[in-house]
Amino acid sequence: MVEDVPNVLELLEVTLRFKGYPVVTARDGLEALEKVAEDRPALIITDILMPNMDGYALVHNLRKDPLTRHIPVIFVSATYITPEDRNFALSMGSVRFIEKPIDAEDFLLTVAEIMTQGMDSVPQAMSDEKFYVGYRLRLESKLRHKNTQITRTERLLSTLLSAQKPAFETLLAQSIKDRDDIQNELDELLKLMDELHIAE
Repeated sequence: MVEDVPNVLELLEVTLRFKGYPVVTARDGLEALEKVAEDRPALIITDILMPNMDGYALVHNLRKDPLTRHIPVIFVSATYITPEDRNFALSMGSVRFIEKPIDAEDFLLTVAEIMTQGMDSVPQAMSDEKFYVGYRLRLESKLRHKNTQITRTERLLSTLLSAQKPAFETLLAQSIKDRDDIQNELDELLKLMDELHIAE
């Protein structure tokens, strides 16, 4: 289970353990790759928006490695939920895409189905070029969305009464953190694409 938000990670871990599944957790894609190398899991459930290495990059790395290519992956996300985000996730060979907030019963049913049925076929790794171009488009789209959200929240805050402000200030802080994470991912990706001479 790969998730950077502690309370979400704890909730999903407890839900899975309650049904008897042994669970290994990681806070980002880099930590997940280290843990997968130590102990190959039967299933990986990962968030998409995370610092250091997000879910898209994690799955791309898993699919490139013959030792991890066969591991089923479920994507979960509250941020990357457009049809384009979903299609990109599925094109990378994920078996399911679940939007947050997660319904515990549906989540457990999905996990049970995959644990018993596995994947229809072992997904082929997407070429680096195709992945980087698709990934860039997803990041740029999400960055525009987050910037719009931040602007709207800032505008709204200036009109609210003092008692109403705390909830929206918390929302604004989370949106800014998300925006910064996405921007960092995009900056790293553009640098890598430049080094590899992949056209934008």
